[in-house]
Amino acid sequence: MEAVILILGLLVVAFMVLGVYVSVKVIGAAKRGVDRTISQARRTVEDTTLRAKSYGQVGVAGELAQLRLSLRTSMRATQDALQAGVSEDASLSESLGLFQRLSKHGRELDDELKSLEREPDKATVTSLLPGLKERTGQITRSAESLRWAARDRARQFAGDDLAALNVQIDVEAGALRHWTTEEPVEGSRPDGPAEQGRVPGRAESAGPTSGPAGRQGHGQGPGDDGIAQAITAAGPRRETGYPWQKTARPETTN
Repeated sequence: MEAVILILGLLVVAFMVLGVYVSVKVIGAAKRGVDRTISQARRTVEDTTLRAKSYGQVGVAGELAQLRLSLRTSMRATQDALQAGVSEDASLSESLGLFQRLSKHGRELDDELKSLEREPDKATVTSLLPGLKERTGQITRSAESLRWAARDRARQFAGDDLAALNVQIDVEAGALRHWTTEEPVEGSRPDGPAEQGRVPGRAESAGPTSGPAGRQGHGQGPGDDGIAQAITAAGPRRETGYPWQKTARPETTN
């Protein structure tokens, strides 16, 4: 009796621990989902604001907004391309590591541009614009180089796979059309004009004979039940085996 109570107590404790573990996991996943949704919404709002500033404002504020928008767009596109390709191509992991190092410089530049938007001394900001444009160009060019290299690599692999697939399909199509190639019978060779008209694999009749064999005619002996008859169209009274084929009507006789 005591053993049963002990086992039941252990089961209750195990279920309680399992319930707490599952609850923690569910709460953590929900929190991460909420944080990700909030981050995406904040990023969307900020990108929309930068786009509006780059088109609606002139001067230093518009140029700073345009630099931030160009930097963020290029970095996000490169990140999406590398993360999508690394699951299929493990060699992109090194490129992803280089991009993470580049992202550090990109975040520092974005923070600097964001702080300069609130700078009241517009003359100083104007003097810093050439250097800021140069840094932005360096980062975006490096990001674009990684992005287009990854895309070219994926396109090249897809092209090679398609070429190999086309070769296999051509070989299979040739095998399906095997009846178009006439293979000569081993040991037979046309020796003269009378032999040039012979079809390989078909026995010629020696001449009209009497009896049941003679009534079969020329070229209709037992040896004709081969490839030639196999590819001959079926008779008009034979039932077709495909729904798209029409059954031939018999000839009417008066």
